[in-house]
Amino acid sequence: MISPYEGVAAAINRRPALVAGIIICAVIIAFYGTTLTSMETGTDTYVDKDTGRSILLNQYADTFQSSTIMLLVEGDDVLSPDVLEYLAILGDDIRNERYVSSVSTIADVLTGANGGTLPRSRAEISRAGEQVPESVLSSMVPSQMMTIGVITLEPGLSESSEFGIINAIASICEHSWAPPGVSVKITGNAAFSQQMSDEMGASMGTLILAAMVLMVIAVGILFGSVRYRLLSVGIVASGLILTFGVMGLAGMKISMVTIAAFPVLIGIGIDYAIQFHSRLDEEVRTSPLPVAIRTTITKSGPSILYAMLATSMGFIAMWISPLPMIRSFGQVCVIGVFSCYIAAILIVPTFATIVHYRPVEVPAGRGPGMVERYDAAIGALVGKVARHPVPVLIACALIAFGGMQVDGFIKVNTNEKTFVPPGMPAKVDLDKVTRVMGPSSSTPIFVRGDGVATIDGLAWIRAFQEYEERDYRITGSHSIVDEILQYNDGKMPQSDAEVDRALARIPEARRDRYLSGNSMALIEFSTIAMENDVGMSFIEKMQQDIAWIAPPPGITATITGEGEMFTNLIQEIRGGKTTMTLLGFAMIFGFLFLVYRRIKKAVTPLVPIALIVGWNALIMYVLGIDYTPMTATLGSMTIGVASEYTILIMERCYEEQANGAPLLEAIRQSVQKIGTAITVSGLTTVFGFSALMLSAFGIISNFGVLTVISVAFSLAGAIIIMPAILALTGKERGAAPAAEKAALST
Repeated sequence: MISPYEGVAAAINRRPALVAGIIICAVIIAFYGTTLTSMETGTDTYVDKDTGRSILLNQYADTFQSSTIMLLVEGDDVLSPDVLEYLAILGDDIRNERYVSSVSTIADVLTGANGGTLPRSRAEISRAGEQVPESVLSSMVPSQMMTIGVITLEPGLSESSEFGIINAIASICEHSWAPPGVSVKITGNAAFSQQMSDEMGASMGTLILAAMVLMVIAVGILFGSVRYRLLSVGIVASGLILTFGVMGLAGMKISMVTIAAFPVLIGIGIDYAIQFHSRLDEEVRTSPLPVAIRTTITKSGPSILYAMLATSMGFIAMWISPLPMIRSFGQVCVIGVFSCYIAAILIVPTFATIVHYRPVEVPAGRGPGMVERYDAAIGALVGKVARHPVPVLIACALIAFGGMQVDGFIKVNTNEKTFVPPGMPAKVDLDKVTRVMGPSSSTPIFVRGDGVATIDGLAWIRAFQEYEERDYRITGSHSIVDEILQYNDGKMPQSDAEVDRALARIPEARRDRYLSGNSMALIEFSTIAMENDVGMSFIEKMQQDIAWIAPPPGITATITGEGEMFTNLIQEIRGGKTTMTLLGFAMIFGFLFLVYRRIKKAVTPLVPIALIVGWNALIMYVLGIDYTPMTATLGSMTIGVASEYTILIMERCYEEQANGAPLLEAIRQSVQKIGTAITVSGLTTVFGFSALMLSAFGIISNFGVLTVISVAFSLAGAIIIMPAILALTGKERGAAPAAEKAALST
């Protein structure tokens, strides 16, 4: 049976035009697929839709949660008659929009305090203001130059519907007549999410463009020893188009984390292209082009395939993450590395055949160039490492052990506000509102059961509120019980019939805010703003309190809301990153064992990677970088990226041994012959990853810093640690020790 690689080589040598046509058709189809991609934000990127937590969160949101949009109005005097009249007209226009439940501005409050008529003079405004509670007035008009309006939307709206309303309100504000010097800005969580989505789309294009430009610079500088040095950039661009195409055709969406996958793929994909191009250039110097193409595909194809599959194992390990955005990142990376590998193995030899590739001629009498000097330098370094492997490994292992010890002290950050660009207008405006109104958050308790609106159910709600309000972190609470007391002269009903009469007195909009039928109710606790660890302990205590002060039979009470979701993410990220890393090691070991059928050969490439993972933790601790949904993928991603370099070194070492070289000489030759290619590809990978550092999103730029350092560690692991491991675990294949020592001495 003919090897698939033999078949590919034969097809390219015989019919290069046909193969080129197939490649072009695939790219064209992928171009169409790229138009089908879309962005995704919101809770669906953090919580799996099929989990109980997500189902409960969505049920709560559809029943009780109403998104709010804030109008930040600034001017020289926001309580002037002209401004109040403008706000009254603006509020009426916004109320007419679909899905808008209510609009409340200072104009509405003063109108209510003025007998239903908008104050038209300074004196009327002053008298009406005296009728408004100071707490209400100060929250809506924190200063003479600022006022805040609140637009409440209907519960259960989809993210796309919310974004549509925001755009409609923005259009109303833009085309409204505003008094001179008055500005109106839209802010709030919904506006924040929309602008974050827009910024993500713009950031993705910027990052990809920056990564490609850096690739051109890196390849142009570092890969100058071959002809058509920029071919690798074209190959990785084709691989990226194929990746986008598959995503679009498969209906996959792009999230905040998957944005970072594309510069990562550029960095990894350029590596495959350089490896094939470098091997072809090496072979064509000693063989006719068809033979060189066959040798390149049949020799480099399998070894690079093994490295690519090992890399994929690290990304596949991310598929077990409970966070959809991390799973999506792993899926995109797997699609990308496969696409880049296929593009490299087909385009390099096909292009070479069509253009009748010839290597760059080395001028006669020219002394050793930079590449030759680098080869000699790393050959000498590897020779010393191979002769003294134990001290090298001990020193590297001690550093890695230190990193593993401090890993538990690295913080986990799930606060979206810290992920986005600091200067993003929606964040700046939201921070301004927070400074004025004070930082706060809410923790909703979703109460369900057939007897929620009965005497027993309401009594438990009241008792639980009073008990929890003793906690210093809770600033207040509200439920249907508070509405009943307000509309029932401050008295609790004594029978279910009295409950029904009391509920009938409550305005429908207020009643539905905290009660749905007789089976669902809401207790909303207002809390101070808390750091992640404090918030996590607060949620845990409240869960214990619910178990201690249990609801009546048939009724359940569950903490929900985005605060609980993000707090839970801390535990999932902390545990998930370790699980993904261990699974990545297990999968790569299993794959290598299937390939080599020997435990030693399967374990050998993993030893340097284990040390690198420890180094990563140490550098995160030293630089003060937190674990986020993105940096949590670093361990399994490092396993995938670093395994490629270690496997390529090991494979070339075995190839040199098969050609008759003694062990230590084979180690030196393997690194010396492909060390330049690995270094160049590693440095170009660094250039690709460094594009992430240019992102205005803090979560992406920090990830970029760590990936650049991780790739540098991976190169060190392949060139220094891997030779030491091979020297300890390798076996001689018939070469005399004396001959080996003589070779090394030269």
